[in-house]
Amino acid sequence: MSRPLNKLSAAKLKTIAPGKHSDGGGLWFFKRDDGGAQWFLRVTVHGRRREMGLGRYPDMSLKDARRAAEGWRAMAQGGIDPIKERQKHRRDAARQLNLLRDVAYDAFESRKADLKGDGKAGRWFSPLELHVLPKLGKVPVAEIDQIDIRDTLKPIWHDKADTARKAMNRLGIVMRHAAALGLDVDLQATDKAKALLGQQRHKAEHIAALPWQEVPAFYQSLNGGTVTELALRLLILTAVRSYPLRYLHLNQIDGDVWTVPADHMKGRKDKTTDFRVPLSAEALGVIEQAKPFARDGLLFPGVRKGVISDMTMSSFMNRRGMAERPHGFRSSFRDWLAEATNAPHDVAETCLGHVSGGAVERAYRRTDLLEQRRALTERWACIIIRPVNDSILKFGLHSA
Repeated sequence: MSRPLNKLSAAKLKTIAPGKHSDGGGLWFFKRDDGGAQWFLRVTVHGRRREMGLGRYPDMSLKDARRAAEGWRAMAQGGIDPIKERQKHRRDAARQLNLLRDVAYDAFESRKADLKGDGKAGRWFSPLELHVLPKLGKVPVAEIDQIDIRDTLKPIWHDKADTARKAMNRLGIVMRHAAALGLDVDLQATDKAKALLGQQRHKAEHIAALPWQEVPAFYQSLNGGTVTELALRLLILTAVRSYPLRYLHLNQIDGDVWTVPADHMKGRKDKTTDFRVPLSAEALGVIEQAKPFARDGLLFPGVRKGVISDMTMSSFMNRRGMAERPHGFRSSFRDWLAEATNAPHDVAETCLGHVSGGAVERAYRRTDLLEQRRALTERWACIIIRPVNDSILKFGLHSA
């Protein structure tokens, strides 16, 4: 004999006395002495009576309570414990909210202020995006262990050692970010994975650079007047990195000083101090030649929008059959400083935008050694534009 259903009414609930009141079919309404009320359902599964809360009244109406009770009763009749099933649904939902992919993006967003150009170039995130998230992105971060990490990075651990190392470091940062969010993660998972993967066999390869003695010939071969050639010339003259050069804006130049914004400088914890670059007479001449190409104040614009890409100058050198890359001119300049000048170490390092000396020394040293660096960059420019012999032909003077 079936039990009667729908014994309560919405109107009755408003005046009902404290206590437990049955609506039928195992659905109960419990009103407390303090006036609060809630719904609960009694079902029998595998011969055992189970009681589960459905929600507070009036947040859950009589109609909604009956609909929920009907679904959970049907589940119980099918031999499934509704309480355990609801717990499983909640766990699954919680895991879906904390996938590694989502936590990684959140960690990236929180770190943007510390990254060059707010991380727009994508270099901080790319090791994760290319080598970790395709395999682990949809895995709940709390379930990731050292075995998962080992299996993910094993294919590149030796062959792409530097990329693998960066991916591992970024993943460690993401795991710590997850812990800060209150998630139950294994903060030692990356260290354990490193132990499982073992020592990397791959040796780091330095970026190929021209000997400084050959730089003048290459510089003088850049006589086509294109944006790419002008950018390479200024890169060589100033020994800056590609990013600040590509994003050089005319309003950053005041007289013979180029002030690079702090967030365009790599590897600096202090993101508030700009970096001044002295401009030689030759560098100022290159800037004047580039000004007709400027767009929206950017001295080296791209073909359609933005600025020239990071690969533009590299591709130019590659087409000339050169193994060297633009970043290598910083090494060329540094070698010249070491071999052909008596520049003090801290001056030479500051020329490259490197932070030298200990924290205490830097705290007391308030100068950026601009005048000493200015003299060196003028000497470097004189070396570069000095007439050279026919070796200039090997850099494609007539073919570029």
